[in-house]
Amino acid sequence: MDDFKKRIELVKQKLNINGLRKEISQIEAESSKAEFWQNKQKAAEKMKKLSDLQKEIAETEELEKNFNEKKLSKLELKTFLSGKYDSLPAIFSIHAGQGGVEAMDWAEILKRMYIKYFEKKEWDYQLVDETPGEEAGIKSTTLKIDAPYAYGWLKFEAGTHRLVRQSPFNADRLRQTSFALVEVLPQIKETPEVQIKDEDLGWQFFRASAKGGQNVQKVATAVRLRHKPSGIVITCQAQRYQEQNRKIALDLLKAKLWALTSAQAKEEEQKLKKGRTKAAWGTQIRSYVLHPYKMVKDLRTGYETANAQAVLDGEIDELIEAEVRSML
Repeated sequence: MDDFKKRIELVKQKLNINGLRKEISQIEAESSKAEFWQNKQKAAEKMKKLSDLQKEIAETEELEKNFNEKKLSKLELKTFLSGKYDSLPAIFSIHAGQGGVEAMDWAEILKRMYIKYFEKKEWDYQLVDETPGEEAGIKSTTLKIDAPYAYGWLKFEAGTHRLVRQSPFNADRLRQTSFALVEVLPQIKETPEVQIKDEDLGWQFFRASAKGGQNVQKVATAVRLRHKPSGIVITCQAQRYQEQNRKIALDLLKAKLWALTSAQAKEEEQKLKKGRTKAAWGTQIRSYVLHPYKMVKDLRTGYETANAQAVLDGEIDELIEAEVRSML
């Protein structure tokens, strides 16, 4: 019991619970002023942060009352997410690899798996943009995950995911291997590494796609943003209002430019060390085998499970926790 209490105290210190309580008091004081609510979007963001902070403190207080070893272990693991951007919400994308309809179907299966995981974690998420496949599945999808530490938890999921199964798209049910790429970026507000000039931006506006009938968009609310120096193109059509889509597109661009800057820095470091830099598509991190046997195996940690269906239903906590521990 004494050891458990010591571990809780250590977690509270690392998470800076006293600092979180001060931040809660500051937001509560701000929200009592009339001018706080004049900017509705900023007020909503602050109140969301208040709710997240309160939830974080409630988790530690619950542990002090109920000595739950499993929950304490999870909270201890969270304290190791100490990277510069680990505490931020995330931008999460899935891209179908080569293989046509098979790969696009696999990308949609992965999307379902991750959404189920987000829902189990009670994380707020929002579809930003999606390109459907011609016959089935999706070519790509991008979601915003608005939860503290979402980037820290999910960053190890970035890389190539491989599926082996009997194909549902041909009569002979032949074994098929498909690939999809997962991309995870932090939602960065302001950072000195990324400078965006208005003159470097090219905006286009168009009607968001819909299924027809009364839902057809008659106003050009969707946006396409091109960053001229890098050639990066961002599309966003999730929101009903153009200004909201513009803001999301800028947030995505900041994250993409940060990733580009980070990748260039890593490449230079590899050159100095005379090492080789692998392309993202060559970074296969996990295999999901559904035929001739069932097995999900993470190729970095060696963690594996025969319950492939549970994994595809969003039970990926143990896979992710193994990844976090392997990086300690």
